[in-house]
Amino acid sequence: MDFKKLSRNPFVYVLLIGVLLLIGMTLISSLTGAKQVTTQQGLELLEGGTVTEVTTTDGDQRVDMTLSKPFEGATQVQFYYVEPRADEIVAAVDAADPKEGFNDVVPRATWFDGLLSLLLPLILLGLLFWFLLSSAQGGGNKVMQFGKSRAKLVNKETPTVTFADVAGADEAIEEMQEIKDFLKDPARFQAVGARIPKGVLLYGPPGTGKTLLARAVAGEAGVPFYSISGSDFVEMFVGVGASRVRDLFNQAKENSPAIIFIDEIDAVGRHRGAGMGGGHDEREQTLNQMLVEMDGFDPKVNVIVIAATNRPDILDPALLRPGRFDRQIGVDAPDLKGRQRILEVHGRGKPLSPSVDLNVIARKTPGFTGADLANVLNEAALLTARSNAQLIDMRALDEAIDRVIAGPQRRTRVMRDKEKLITAYHEGGHALAAAAMNHTDPVTKVTILPRGKALGYTMVLPIDDKYSITRNELQDQLTYAMGGRVAEEIVFHDPTTGASNDIEKATGIARKMVTEYGMTTDVGPVKLGSASGEVFMGRDMGHGRDFSERIAERVDGQVRELIEQAHNEAYEVINANRDILDKLALALLENETLDHLELAEMFKDIKKLPPRPQWLSSAERPVSTLPPIDVPQRQDEAGLAAATEAAEQTATQKAPALRATGQARPATA
Repeated sequence: MDFKKLSRNPFVYVLLIGVLLLIGMTLISSLTGAKQVTTQQGLELLEGGTVTEVTTTDGDQRVDMTLSKPFEGATQVQFYYVEPRADEIVAAVDAADPKEGFNDVVPRATWFDGLLSLLLPLILLGLLFWFLLSSAQGGGNKVMQFGKSRAKLVNKETPTVTFADVAGADEAIEEMQEIKDFLKDPARFQAVGARIPKGVLLYGPPGTGKTLLARAVAGEAGVPFYSISGSDFVEMFVGVGASRVRDLFNQAKENSPAIIFIDEIDAVGRHRGAGMGGGHDEREQTLNQMLVEMDGFDPKVNVIVIAATNRPDILDPALLRPGRFDRQIGVDAPDLKGRQRILEVHGRGKPLSPSVDLNVIARKTPGFTGADLANVLNEAALLTARSNAQLIDMRALDEAIDRVIAGPQRRTRVMRDKEKLITAYHEGGHALAAAAMNHTDPVTKVTILPRGKALGYTMVLPIDDKYSITRNELQDQLTYAMGGRVAEEIVFHDPTTGASNDIEKATGIARKMVTEYGMTTDVGPVKLGSASGEVFMGRDMGHGRDFSERIAERVDGQVRELIEQAHNEAYEVINANRDILDKLALALLENETLDHLELAEMFKDIKKLPPRPQWLSSAERPVSTLPPIDVPQRQDEAGLAAATEAAEQTATQKAPALRATGQARPATA
C-alpha cells in the first residue's frame, strides 16, 4: 500500500475527523458518571424515598437522579421515558418530593449550534468536491492546476535516443534530420528564404517507430522536448483542454527553440461534427484552440509540433492544411534490409550465438514492424533463459517467430489420433496446393502442433518484399486457401469446421478482387463500396451503398465463381499428387513439423497446375503481342558486368600460357 499517496487524499482526513468526533462524544458521555437504569427501576427508586435530587430534561425524555443510598454501586442514575409516560413521571417526581428539590430543563440551541448545522453540510460538500477534483487530476497537489498543461519535459537525465537507435525508416529519418538541422542552425535556412515546417505528422501502422523517431529528433537537436498524449487534453470539464493547449504552447514559446510531440493526436484532432449527436464539445474546443495556436506562431519563434497517429484519414482537414502540419511523413513496415538493421539494433547487448544469421531472420519476418521484431528478440531471450542456456540460437529465434505469428504452443492440448490425422491431411493439402501453383511463394514450414486458436498452420513466405500482387498470384492464394478443405473432402469425404478461417480469408480476397481491384470481366474496373472498413459515425452514418441490388447480385456471383474456380484447381492438383499428400501427412504425423528443406525434397516431383488461360478484361479489345522492354541495368550492375567481361577477356588471352604450366582455371569476378 502506498501510504504517501494515501496521505494526500483529503477523504482520508474527513473520515479520520469523523472517527475522532465519535470517540470524543463517547468519552464525554462516559465522564458524566451516571448509571443508566430501566424506566421501571427509575420509578421504583422514586417511590423508595432514596432520591434527593431530580432533573428532568425535555426533548431528550431523560430523568437524572441523585440517590442518598447507592443503587448497584452508583449514586447518580438516569433513565429514559416515552412521551405518553410524561404525566406518570411528573406525578412520581411530585410524590417523591426530593429533599434538594427537582428541576425541569428545556434544551435550547445556541448560536454556535446553529452556525455549525449550517456550515457542516457546506464543509462536507466542499471536501467532496475537492476529492472529486483530486481524483480526476491524479493526486492532491494538482487539484487547482487542472487547466495547466500535463506535458512531460524530457530533461538531460532522461536516456537519450538518437537516429542511430532508429532503423528501417531511412526516408523518415532524412526528413526529420532536416528539422534537427533547422533547430540547431536556423540562420542557414533563413538566409535562403526557407521556412521550416511548423508541424510534422507521422502516420503509419502501429509499431513502426513513430514515437521513437520523435524522441530521436529531441535527442539529436538538444532542445526542450514536450511530450503529451492527445487524450491528456480531454477532460470532463468543457474548456479544460483548450486551457491546457494554451499553457503548453506558452511554455514551448518561452523555451524556444523547442519541440512539442503529441502522440495519438486522433484522440483530439478528429473531424469536427463527427459522432452521434453532432460531435463532442470539449474535444472540438480543444481542437479549435490547437488550430489557433499552430496558425498563430510568430515566424521568429522556433517551435515545431510533431504528431503521431495511426488514422490520418479521420483527422480534421483544417489540421492537415499547409501552415499547420506542412509535412506528412509515412512510416511503414520496414523492408528486408530495414528489418535486418532493426534486428541488429535490438540485438545489441543480447548474447547471440555465432550461428545466428539475422538476414535469415529478416527473410522469415515479412510484414513485421519494428515492435514485432523487438518482440521476437525478446521472446527468444526469454526462451533461452527459460531453458538455462547462455546463447540465443536459431532454434530459439524460430520458436519466437512462431510465437509472435500464431501464439505460444499449446502443449497441454491432447488431440485424438483421428483429429491429428485430419489436421495432417488439412495442412498437407494447404502445402501441396501452394507448391503446385505457378505464381505462389515457396512453402517454408508446415506443422500440426496447436498454437493459439489453430490446430496447425502452413507458412508460405515470399523470397523478396512485394508491394503489388498480380491476378494470378491472388488466384493462387485462393487455391492455396481452399487446399485444406479439398484435402478433407477427397480423403475423408466429410469436411470439418477447421476450414472456416480459410473460407473467410478466401472470400475476403475474392470480394476485393471484384469490388476493389477490378479483376473480373462482368463487373469490370469499378470501385464499389466505401474504402473504410468501419463506419466513421456522424460523418459516414446514413450513407447507403453506392451500387444497386442488381450489381450486388452480380458481385456475389463473381465472388462465388472465383471461389469455385479455386476449389476446382485445388481438386485437380491434390488428386494429381495424392501420393505426395499421403507422404506429407505421414511425415507430419511422425515429425509434427517440416521445414523448407524437407518440404523441398518432398515436392521435387510435384505435378504443377497447368498455366491458366490469358485473362482479358474484355474479349472485344485487341490483344497486343509486343513484349515489355528489358529492365535497364543500374550503374553499379553495369560496372560489375563490364568488370566481369574484361576479366573474362584477359583470362582468354592468357589461357595458352597458363595451360602450358598446368595452372588453368576459370576466371572469376
